[in-house]
Amino acid sequence: MKIAEMKEFLSKRLKEKRYKHSLGVAMTAGQLAKRYGVCVEKAEIAGLLHDCAREFTINEMIEQANKRQIFFSEIERHVPILLHAVLGADMLEESYGIKDLDIKQAIRFHTVGGANMSKLDKIIYLADMIEPGRDFPELAILRRRAEENLDQAMLLAFNQSMQFVLKKNSIIHPDTVLARNEILLKG
Repeated sequence: MKIAEMKEFLSKRLKEKRYKHSLGVAMTAGQLAKRYGVCVEKAEIAGLLHDCAREFTINEMIEQANKRQIFFSEIERHVPILLHAVLGADMLEESYGIKDLDIKQAIRFHTVGGANMSKLDKIIYLADMIEPGRDFPELAILRRRAEENLDQAMLLAFNQSMQFVLKKNSIIHPDTVLARNEILLKG
């Protein structure tokens, strides 16, 4: 399936706001991919499709995950919206004809991160946070950092994400902590 066909298919499945967000993530991911020497086409596709499973309600996500025999932990049971990343990666081939493991992994990691994140994984994670439709207090700093240093931007993004979750008195996913600590240990 070509990107134009993916856009058309996706536009019919997602709410307009979510679809515009996906277009913004695709554009931002493409820009970051150019900056960091990553395949622009893969970045744009992963950015476009990163929220492809957000078409489902929470109950449908749980049903789909069970149907597909996707393991989910007690954390995902408590915060089931997190399932959209793993579910989206799992449905890429059947819905969009995408077999590329790099794209699948980037979509899987776009919400909480994970161990051994590639540049593409980091680009999609960041693009999701800094696309043009986003608005939060530290956004300008994060956008600037994303242009300067990918790992430093990821640290800032993880820190902001964790602070947001802490303010809600919610669970910090261990994959976020793991990904953040890996960057610190390599630095």
